[in-house]
Amino acid sequence: MTTWTDHTADRPISLTAPSGIDRAAHHRLDEAWLAAAWSHPTTRCFVVSGGQVLIDETPDGSTELVMTPSFEAPLTEAHRYFLGIDEEGVSYFALQKDSLPGRIDQSARPAGLREAGLLLSARDAGLMVHAVGLENWQRTHRFCSRCGERTVIAAAGHIRRCPACGAEHYPRTDPAVIMAVTDEEDRILLGRQVHWPEGRFSTLAGFVEPGEAIEQAVRREVFEEAGVTVGPVEYVASQPWPFPSSLMLGFMARATSTEINVDGDEIHEARWFSREDLHAAFESGEVLPPYGISIAARLIEKWYGKPLPTRSSF
Repeated sequence: MTTWTDHTADRPISLTAPSGIDRAAHHRLDEAWLAAAWSHPTTRCFVVSGGQVLIDETPDGSTELVMTPSFEAPLTEAHRYFLGIDEEGVSYFALQKDSLPGRIDQSARPAGLREAGLLLSARDAGLMVHAVGLENWQRTHRFCSRCGERTVIAAAGHIRRCPACGAEHYPRTDPAVIMAVTDEEDRILLGRQVHWPEGRFSTLAGFVEPGEAIEQAVRREVFEEAGVTVGPVEYVASQPWPFPSSLMLGFMARATSTEINVDGDEIHEARWFSREDLHAAFESGEVLPPYGISIAARLIEKWYGKPLPTRSSF
């Protein structure tokens, strides 16, 4: 019997490391303070557009958000979002625009979270995930769900108010469960969604329904998607996932049945893998690992006992 040592316990989950940014929510309704912060010479800002930002490589080979002083920023009033303050007192803002600005030096490039989240520092990744989440919500919630009137931005981008009926609307976050399911033989259940390319397998996942506990959601989703029943459920960690507005809640779960019956709507194929099976499938290219930014990779690694191969290995 092969013994596997867990070398993954200290591996961080992308987008969850402490960013060093205090969101300072108590300043969001203080227009005088926000105006002073925006005008301060140390304030930094960046543009977010369609879930993308500009990133650039530094001389030391690291990657960073392209940020400018506020006095060099593109003009915008309504779509300026206060993100917080760092330990040195620097304030950060995001500007939502229809397109990213051009760069004279041409060295910067646009990137979304799936790429940038793996490259940026914890501070920059934290700022980006906050900005992208706000932008996604702002673009899709411009009208009041109570009366239909157009809403206006308030609280430095964190509230939309209806001037007609007075309703306040807050950024939406949809809880979703994602789970590594194992059986009595300590095999793991991985599935392939209908729209995924051949060979890409990952953990099962799904949204929490109204009136449902997250443990219930784990059991329901696994049964609906793969026909497998689940008993014990153990929470592991969470990850913000603004694609467009999810919070992924990660679990380890133990199956009480093993017969697979995929739904055919979301899951095209599901299989049980031993560690040896999965290692061989990685080596042959039969199975592609999930992208490293996803909590799915950390959940699989928790069972696998060592880091998964990267996509660049194939």
